[in-house]
Amino acid sequence: MLFLRALLFLVFQTITLIPIALGCFLLLPFPFKWRYRFTVSWPHLLMWGAKYILGIKWEIKGMENIPATAVVFLSKHQSAYETLLFPWFSPRPACFIYKKELNYIPFFGWGLASLRNIPINRSDRKGAMQQVLEIGAKRLHAGHSPVLFPEGTRIPVGQKGRYQSGGARLAVHAGASVVPVAHNAGEVWPRNSFIKKPGLVTFSFGPPISSEGLTHDQLNRKVEAWIEGEMRVLSPHRYNDQA
Repeated sequence: MLFLRALLFLVFQTITLIPIALGCFLLLPFPFKWRYRFTVSWPHLLMWGAKYILGIKWEIKGMENIPATAVVFLSKHQSAYETLLFPWFSPRPACFIYKKELNYIPFFGWGLASLRNIPINRSDRKGAMQQVLEIGAKRLHAGHSPVLFPEGTRIPVGQKGRYQSGGARLAVHAGASVVPVAHNAGEVWPRNSFIKKPGLVTFSFGPPISSEGLTHDQLNRKVEAWIEGEMRVLSPHRYNDQA
C-alpha cells in the first residue's frame, strides 16, 4: 500500500508540474509578485497531495516567531518535504540557493529561474560564497527571505552534520536577523526514499536572532544550539543514547 501511495504521489507531482511550469513561462512579462503567487501554488498543492495521498500532515510551532519582515531562515535539512513549506508559508517571498545547472531542467528549472532565487556555480567555492553574499543581500534588501540549510545536505533524524557558516555570513553581511527552524520531516519522508510513511511533521520556528554585534561564527553557534536543542524536543526517541 505504501508503494502504491508513493507511486500515485509521483504521478500527481509530475502532472501538476508541467502546467505550473508553462504558466511561469507565460507569466514572465508580468510583475514578479504575480509569477511568485502562481508558482508557489505548486509546493502548496504538493503538500495537499502529500496529506491526502501519503497521509503526511503538518503543524507549525512558534508561528509568533516568524516576522513580517525579510529574514534569513536557517533550517534543519532531512528531506524534500521541508522545501515545500517555505515558498508559500513565508510572509515574504522565499528564495533558495542552488546550483545554476538546475535552471536548465525543462519545466522544473524554468520555474526556479523565474523566481529570483540565488543560483550559484558550485565548482568555484570561493566565487560561490561571494555570489551568496552579493545576491543574497540584494534579495534581502528587496524584501525576500533566503532559505539555507547549514548542514549542506540532508541528514537523517537523530544525526547532525557540520553546520556551515554561509547562512550566518549572509545575515551578518546584510545586517539581517536569522530565524532557526527545526523539524522532523525525516521521520515520514526519509532521505532519498521513494516510500513515504503517514504521520505528522512538526515545523518549529525559533525566536529571531539578530546578527548585530555578532561574528558569523558566533551567530552560527547560536543557530546550531537552538536547532539541535529543539530537535531533542521534536524527536526525543532519536536522542535517547546521546548526552
